[in-house]
Amino acid sequence: MASMEIGSIVMQINRKAIKHLHISVLPPDGRVRISAPETMSDTAIRMAVISRIPWIRKQQSDFARQPRQSDREMVSGESHYLWGRRYRLDVIERPGRHEVSHGKDRLQLYVGPGTSRDNRAQVLDTFYRQALKARVAELLPVWQQRADVDVAAWGVKRMKTKWGSCNTQARRIWLNLELAKKPPECLEYILVHELVHLLERNHNERFKAHMDRLLPDWRERRTLLNLMPLAHNHWIY
Repeated sequence: MASMEIGSIVMQINRKAIKHLHISVLPPDGRVRISAPETMSDTAIRMAVISRIPWIRKQQSDFARQPRQSDREMVSGESHYLWGRRYRLDVIERPGRHEVSHGKDRLQLYVGPGTSRDNRAQVLDTFYRQALKARVAELLPVWQQRADVDVAAWGVKRMKTKWGSCNTQARRIWLNLELAKKPPECLEYILVHELVHLLERNHNERFKAHMDRLLPDWRERRTLLNLMPLAHNHWIY
């Protein structure tokens, strides 16, 4: 992948078989990625980026201010999130099956004696995955009907730079595992966002009109999602 510099801004240039140039500013450090038509000259790319420098710098500034969690050690007393609420972690060592339960303000992580940090994290991830899948299974039929679209397949996985993705040809949606930690309205926003891509592939005015029709407060939900604390190695959408 080629690169280009404009002042202090270093950009990665990815030429694709597309019609229009797209600029992405990626957290956590504001890395700039440009997707450009294959026939677009370097000069044209540079001029397009120069016109967007104020927007790029604002995105980078927003990322720098966004709160982040410290590294998770998976020990008792740590703060962990479920559906936007903060819980204190209780690690309970005992023989038997690994599992997670939660009460009013506690997440109980039951593991075997001597279980490593990584394995404890895997148990908690399994809990998050199950919770997220159960919520999506409830929401998806409702929103497919409202949007008048059909999804061929969907799944949950870790994603470094997106909260969700949609393969419009395969009609397949992926949702980020981290959404189980965010308020439920954030998950609903991302789900609707990805479903709308089955109606409009690009983030253009037609896309926004569909979002306004289906989820009028989607901008507020997006802001809420982007204000929530991030895992130390995770980004915003």
